[in-house]
Amino acid sequence: MVTRAAHRSGSAYLYYPLILLLLFLIAASMVFSVSIGQVHIPLRQSMNIMLHILSADHIGSLDSVTNDSYFNIIYQIRMPRVLFALLIGMGLSLCGAVMQAIVQNPLADPYIIGISSGASLGATVAILIGFGAAAFLSNFGIAFGAFIGAVLTSAAVLLLSSIGGRATSVKLILSGVVVGAFYSSMSNLVIYFANNAEGVQKVAFWSMGSLAPSSWDKVPILASVVLAGCALFLFQHRILNTMLLGDESAVTLGINLSLYRKIYMVLAALITGTMVAYSGTIGFVGLIVPHICRGLFGADHKRLLPATLLLGGLFLIWADILSRILIPNVDLPIGIITSVIGSPLFIYMIVKKGYNFGG
Repeated sequence: MVTRAAHRSGSAYLYYPLILLLLFLIAASMVFSVSIGQVHIPLRQSMNIMLHILSADHIGSLDSVTNDSYFNIIYQIRMPRVLFALLIGMGLSLCGAVMQAIVQNPLADPYIIGISSGASLGATVAILIGFGAAAFLSNFGIAFGAFIGAVLTSAAVLLLSSIGGRATSVKLILSGVVVGAFYSSMSNLVIYFANNAEGVQKVAFWSMGSLAPSSWDKVPILASVVLAGCALFLFQHRILNTMLLGDESAVTLGINLSLYRKIYMVLAALITGTMVAYSGTIGFVGLIVPHICRGLFGADHKRLLPATLLLGGLFLIWADILSRILIPNVDLPIGIITSVIGSPLFIYMIVKKGYNFGG
C-alpha cells in the first residue's frame, strides 16, 4: 500500500513536467520529420520554413533557405503528412482510451466494434466497384466509402447491442465481433469476384495503413473532427472514471451508463471513421498508448487523456519517420511499423508485474 501510494504521489509530481516534455518532443520531432526524405533539408532551414508557414509569415525568415524547392517540398508534401501523423495518433489514442473505459476491457481499441471491417468494406467497394460518375463520389471515392462503411458498422453494432434491453459492455463487444466478422466476409467476397489485380493490390495496401494520401485540402476536416473530439472527451473524465467502476456503482451515483455508452460509441465511431477514411487501418496505436500512460499516471482519465493524446501523436510521428527511412526510397505502410513496435511493447506490459487495468 505504501509503495503504491508513493508511486502515485511521484507520478502526480512528475505529471506536468512530463507533459511539457512531450510537447517539446512533438515540436522537435515534427521539425525532424519534415527534414528527412529523399531530399535532405537542414534542420535550421526546416524550422524557419515551418515557423513561417504556421505563423502566416509573421515568424521565421526564408532568407536563410538556400534552395527554393525546400519550401515547396515541406509545404506541399511533408507538412500535411506530419500533421496527419500527429492528428491521427492523437485520435486513435483518444478513441482507444475511451473504448477501453466503455467496454471495461484492456484489449479494446478503436476498432473493437468492427469499425475497421466496415471501413474496409466501404473502401473495397469504392476501389473495386466504384460509385459511378457523380462528381463528389469520384473525388472522394475511397474516403467516402470507408467513412460510410464505418458509420453503418457502428449503427449496426449499437442496434444489435440494444436488442433485448440496455447496451452493456459485454453486448457491445460481442456485437462488434459479429458485425465485424460479417463485414470482413463481405469484403473478401467482393475481392474474390473482382477481376482487378491492380485494385486488389490497392485494397491490400490501404488495409495496412498509409499517410501518403495526406494533403492540405484534407487537413481541415481531419483536424476539426479529431480536435473537437479531443476537446469534448477531455471534459468527460468523471463519466469515464465511473465506467471503470461498473454499472452497479453507476446506479448508486445516479448515472445512466447505458446512455453514455451509446453517445460515446457514436462519437468514437465518427472520429475513427474519419481517420480510417483518410489513412486506412493503423493498428496498435489505440491499444498500446493508453496502456503506457495508464501505467505511468494511473487510471484517472483527468490525467490519462491529455498524456494519451500527446504520446499518441508523438508515437505516430516517429512511426511515420521509420516507415520512410528504414528502406531507402521505399514508403512502408505505417500499419506494419506500428504493429512491429506495438506487439513487443504489449507483450512486455502483459508479463510486467504491478500493472493493473483500471487501478
